[in-house]
Amino acid sequence: MIAEVIVDIATSELDRIFDYTINSVPVKIGSRVIVPFGNRKILGFVINIKEESTLPNSKLKPIIRLVEDIPALTKECLDLANYISTKYHISKSLTLRLFLTAEMRKGKVREKFHNFISLNLDEIAFNEVVYSLKKNAEKQKEVLNYLKANGEALQSELGEKFSPSTVSTLIKKGYATVKKVRLNRTPYKGVLETKNKVELTSEQKNAIEIVKNSSKPTLIHGVTGSGKTEIYLSLIEECINDGKTAIMLVPEIALTPQMFSRLRGRFGNLCAILHSGLSAGEKFDEWWRLRSGEAKVAIGARSAIFAPLENIGVIIIDEEHEQSYESETSPRYVTSELALFRAKYNNAKLVLGSATPKIESYLSAVNGEFSLATLTGRVNKKPMPEIIIADMRNEIKSGNVTAFSKALKYELEETLNSGNQAIIFLNRRGYSQKIICRECGYVAKCAYCDVSLTYHRYEDTLKCHYCGATYKMPSGCPDCGSVNINYSGTGTQKVVEDLNKLFPNAKILRMDNDTTQNKEGHYKILKEFGDKKADILVGTQMIAKGHDFPKVTLVGILDGDMSLYFSDYRASERTFQLITQVAGRSGRADKKGKVVLQTFSPKNTVLNHAIEYDYNGFFNKECSLRKASHFPPFALILRLMVESDNDEKALETLKNVFYKCKEIRDENASEFIYFNKMKSPVKRINNKYRYQVLARIKTGNDEIVDSFYRVATEFDGAKVRCYLEVNPNSLS
Repeated sequence: MIAEVIVDIATSELDRIFDYTINSVPVKIGSRVIVPFGNRKILGFVINIKEESTLPNSKLKPIIRLVEDIPALTKECLDLANYISTKYHISKSLTLRLFLTAEMRKGKVREKFHNFISLNLDEIAFNEVVYSLKKNAEKQKEVLNYLKANGEALQSELGEKFSPSTVSTLIKKGYATVKKVRLNRTPYKGVLETKNKVELTSEQKNAIEIVKNSSKPTLIHGVTGSGKTEIYLSLIEECINDGKTAIMLVPEIALTPQMFSRLRGRFGNLCAILHSGLSAGEKFDEWWRLRSGEAKVAIGARSAIFAPLENIGVIIIDEEHEQSYESETSPRYVTSELALFRAKYNNAKLVLGSATPKIESYLSAVNGEFSLATLTGRVNKKPMPEIIIADMRNEIKSGNVTAFSKALKYELEETLNSGNQAIIFLNRRGYSQKIICRECGYVAKCAYCDVSLTYHRYEDTLKCHYCGATYKMPSGCPDCGSVNINYSGTGTQKVVEDLNKLFPNAKILRMDNDTTQNKEGHYKILKEFGDKKADILVGTQMIAKGHDFPKVTLVGILDGDMSLYFSDYRASERTFQLITQVAGRSGRADKKGKVVLQTFSPKNTVLNHAIEYDYNGFFNKECSLRKASHFPPFALILRLMVESDNDEKALETLKNVFYKCKEIRDENASEFIYFNKMKSPVKRINNKYRYQVLARIKTGNDEIVDSFYRVATEFDGAKVRCYLEVNPNSLS
């Protein structure tokens, strides 16, 4: 028998199938195997088994061994990998890597076993042994008595308590036995939220019926606090009762522990969590619990769509509007497209939920491509939070140059005096946005990226938020020597410092990328705030969605209109989503919520739609604008990026890429709305010079998209990277 193998080497030259003889190795489709490859022994994936090869036997080498007894990849995983490889023009070996953790693929993590010691004596034999032991064997008696009282104990703990040699002696004499037990490294052991099942509202019941009766994906459009999570739990419960499995996706690691606690509270150990923040051992054990069928529900961020589950009944994408569901590094994929593939493969339900759906998703619902379930009210029957506009132009005119308007200061004081909590949202971490020399105008910039550095006061450092580089804070201007340096803009650190001055008795927590570096950073901050051990939570986008804090009655949004001015066709949509989502954290229990929205553009129509929670009004206006100006979803944007650490090579490659793309444009001129080459808006990131070919084409032109992919593949190499982005999240 012959095994068709994809070797785990991600180069285009080796992106093909190799034949190996199976001999006596019990190989199955999906197995991971070690194979000879040149002078090396490397990992491979068995994608098919056949009777014979087109090559003569003398040319074939045998598989050396299996990596594990159970095939790591299911037939569905292999078919999904093939779909990804074909659709996104990615090498097969690179797509197969998506289904395994990096440490697991490299063989750096294994099962963890513990030795348990128990007595090997009945009552009579025990008494005889204890009586017969010599006086100098008191430690052995103590161990035997301890085991009799406790039943069994970990060998390591028993050795620490008494002595390893004493324990070994008892084992050698046959008085105690060793049992090897596999230990699951369980993430978030303390995370458990037990809630009684609630009585569903009529809107929730109707949404569930729409999902169950629809053969299409279902978009659940529900206002914040309308009980979408309870709908998800009910759908998952039905799947488990029917003997099926489920995947639940959330947009950020910050949301995973909270949702995991809800799932674990309802379904116990049937849930497994998958995300990049876990330790290598935790990822390995959770992955195998899903693969073995011990766990039936996978929850996690984007990568959980690759969970090795079989017989899936429902796939849920919560906060489906979030851009984190689209991979911006290779391999670049759109999670919802992979979810749709898996749903069709398993004849499962695909559910997308959001209070602020993507324009594309809601248009699909309007056009009948998706089913639509609408939740118009909160489950607590309370009105949506009142949004108070604070015109920052008037604040400055009145002499208030702080980050807080009079309205926000007043509402914060009222909230704290009443024993409630507040959330302050700012979409910038650090102390200040940048530092500027007042004498010569020098702005501190990253040595590797064409962007300004952000000052972080607590560490007294300058950081690049693109590549992560850290710099020492200069004592004076490097250009002119002046010490007259100004901090421009306000970051989360500065907000916390100012709040401490305004409310010295308040306990304030900060949640951003700087405070959530370790594995359980998100969980610890959110738990502390949820347990009412802090009064104010200051944070960036990671606090903007999904969280449910009953005591929060006030949300303050600083610079609420900042994202309106990004040079991106999605700027209005993201601003509307952000304001609506952040505002939705307020008043989720029995007390009415308030929101103070600080802005320099109080008349802006996007803000006015957000203030009224008028998604339909915003959707209709935004659709009209995009249709008239030929932007997605009424067109496709193709961005072919060229990157290199050598500017000349990048520019030379750009010219060749542009020439090839121009040939495609000339052959399909009527399908192109826009076509040009240019520097990327941020010309250099992480010491890579960046250029781009930018095109807008009419929708439904898959052949043109494939042609652009082929151009990117042709010019992609070790010294110059070339890749295509379709409707990219960011054009910077």
